[in-house]
Parts: sequence; C-alpha cells; structure tokens
Amino acid sequence: MAWFKRTKKGIQTATEDKKDVPKGLWYKSPTGKVVDAEELERNFYVSPEDGYHVRIGSKEYFEILFDDNKFKELDANLTSKDPLKFEDKKKYIDRLEAAQNKTGLKDAVRTGVGKSLGKDLVIACMDFSFIGGSMGSVVGEKIARAADYALKEKIPFLLISKSGGARMMEAALSLMQLAKTSAKLAQLADAGIPYISLCTDPTTGGTTASFAMLGDINISEPGALIGFAGPRVVKDTTGKDLPKGFQSAEFVLEHGFLDFITHRKDLKRKINLYLDLVQNQPLREKTA
Repeated sequence: MAWFKRTKKGIQTATEDKKDVPKGLWYKSPTGKVVDAEELERNFYVSPEDGYHVRIGSKEYFEILFDDNKFKELDANLTSKDPLKFEDKKKYIDRLEAAQNKTGLKDAVRTGVGKSLGKDLVIACMDFSFIGGSMGSVVGEKIARAADYALKEKIPFLLISKSGGARMMEAALSLMQLAKTSAKLAQLADAGIPYISLCTDPTTGGTTASFAMLGDINISEPGALIGFAGPRVVKDTTGKDLPKGFQSAEFVLEHGFLDFITHRKDLKRKINLYLDLVQNQPLREKTA
C-alpha cells in the first residue's frame, strides 16, 4: 500500500521482519571512492576506482600468496606473557586478552610454510589489528623460529611487515627482538637462502630499524607509509621542513631504500620471479 493511503500512523513492520543492510557490503576508500565489498575482495582488496590498497592481515595475504590457501602454520599457539607486570590505562595482560578475543589471533604475527607457484616458501606476516602490529617478544620469537625453519629446510623466506613499532608494554624485552631477528636473517644470508622483505602500510619504528630493511630485496605496495619516527619528531629533530609525502613508499623508493613497488595483484608472481632469478632456476610460467 502506498504511504499516502495508510489509515494508521507510524511504521507497521514488525521488528523481527525488518531487513538491515549487511555490514561490510560497501567499502569507502580515503579518497571517497565507494566499492562493493565482494568486488574489493576479488580485486585483491584494492579499490578499482583509485588503486588504494586496503589494509589486510595475515589471513588475506596467505590466501593471496599460498597456492589454494594451503599451508602449515608454525608455532600457532605461542602467546605473550607479562613479565614486567605492566599497567597503563589497563593491565597489559588484560590488553592481550582483549586483543586475542577481538581479532582471533594469538599475537601480532603469523608464520607458515606452503607452496607458492608450486615451490616451498616460508612466510611471516604481521597483523596490525593486534595492538597495532607492535613487536613484542612473541613477534620476535616467531620470526626467529620461521627463519630457523627456512634455514633448516633451505626454503626462501618472505616477511610481511605491518607495524607501529616496538611494543612499549614489554620495554627492553621488545627492543631485544631487533637484534635477535637481525641475527637470524644474517644466518640466512650466510647460508645463501633468499630473504624478501615486503613493507606494507604502515611499516614504522623498530620494524623499519631492523628486519623490514634487511631483505636481499626490499619491496612495498603502492602508497604504504614507511618510516622510523613520526613527521613531528623528525621535524623537531632535524629542524627542517619535510617534503610532501616523504614517508610514502614512492618517496622511499626514489631515495634508494626500496627495490621496487608492486600492485598486490602482481605480488605472488613478482616474488616468485625474483626467487627464480636469484636462485638461478628456470622461470615458472604459471601466473598467480
């Protein structure tokens, strides 16, 4: 019945019969472009309107990089403790529990081994959704163990960084992970096992100061924020005005800290192309 023929005022539909628009049906990029969520997923979580690379986590990267999303997760149940009994607005142990419940993750990195274009690859991928991808003891330990696995099995290693830096709630224990992970990567280099570092948005702080910039090849996605300290700190320290976009992947590439930038849809193919080239192996013709 048309609204102008109603004899009773108000909405007549019962609550249980109301149909809401499903959450996540549309995604709006920072430039204001709106895209259907299913189309976004089909396009590797990149907005087709403006090429904006939406932040994704280990689940999505594993789907993109491992063949048929088949892999064996390494050290899946490793979790952080609270040796310092740290407390700010809430206890660190409570913050960990809240992050685990919210994200379904154990900590800010997942590691796994599987086939990528038919050949074995070890991948460590950070999750920004877990306390800002902060690097605590578990993050450093899982990365070190993944590097050990790659070393033992002689498998190339890919590390995907997405982090706000060191985890302040673990203080010096967090900072120790910079040295530990760097030492493990040096062992890979000595053994001639390729290590690829992929910087995604954002890669900052202690991750940039350690494993994120130690790859045999350092690559990034378009538009990723890559830097050590924030713009205000850098400006106050140097006393100089900063150029526009000085911490963007494109600016970092131009100044020699990256080897190349690749669209997410080409990521699997380009990573494996590089591995074939650097290991002097026949090029795989199969595409991602």
